[in-house]
Order: sequence, then structure tokens, then C-alpha cells
Amino acid sequence: MPVTSVVPDLDTYSLTITAQFAAARERLWAIYADPRQLERIWGPPSLPATFLDHQLTAGARSTYFMTGPDGQKYHGFWRVTRVDEPNGFSFEDGFADSDYNPVPDMPVSETDFTFEESDGGTRATYVSTYASREALEKVLEMGVVEGATAAINNIDGLLGG
Repeated sequence: MPVTSVVPDLDTYSLTITAQFAAARERLWAIYADPRQLERIWGPPSLPATFLDHQLTAGARSTYFMTGPDGQKYHGFWRVTRVDEPNGFSFEDGFADSDYNPVPDMPVSETDFTFEESDGGTRATYVSTYASREALEKVLEMGVVEGATAAINNIDGLLGG
């Protein structure tokens, strides 16, 4: 299991997940840059993702939906704010309605993914910061720790396949 630590911090409104992969930064970057590969690891296994559009370019907007076992679709978006290939990228990550407009009463995170060479592979650090303690508590109650951990652990299967 690649995830080595999960640290929610209610004082800084952040969630930090660290993982270690037996692959180069460039390989990990390629997974996040390619929407077809990203679909295989974004979200927990029970909610597979479909990206309608996706570019890792500053200013780009990605839209996607995840489909539950009952067929229910859950929509989301990214607004890419920083790109430093292959070292990482940053984006706003939010919930959307079926037309991909942000859902006003749902949290949006400022998210930063960093990839560093470590122990012959890559250490990935995923930091999501929310506007308030309440916003972080809401996503924690929704199961973000379990979902994000399962999603990140999916990467090993893609790297091995």
C-alpha cells in the first residue's frame, strides 16, 4: 500500500496524505497528465471516474464525473493553478452540478500534489486546504480520507500493469 500517512489538521483546515511509489516522478506525472490513466485512479474503486476534458496546464479546467454502483453520477471539476512538470501541480478541486457549475454549499479545496525522488522511487505529497474548519469537517464526514486513500492506493496497480 503506497499511502504511508494521512494527517487531517483542523487548525490549518488541511488534509495531508503522503505515499511512496516504486516508480520515477515522470511515470507518476504521466498518470495524472493522461485522462484515461487518471480515470483508473481518481476516486475510490467503487466510484470510477470519467474525465470529459483534462489538461495539466495552468488555467485549464478539467471536468469529470464518478459513477456509483447504483448508476448515480457525482460531478466535479478542477481549475489548474500551477504546473511544474514532473515535480507536481496545484488545482482547485470542487463539487459540481450536472452542468459542471460549482455547487455553492459544497467545499472547494486548494490542492497541491508534489512528487519528489525518494528511496529509488517517488514520494508523493497530497495537500488539500479548505476555506474553513467546517469545510474540512464536512469532507471528512463524507469519507474523504477513505476515498482518497483507496484512490491513491489504486496507483500501484496501474504502475504494475
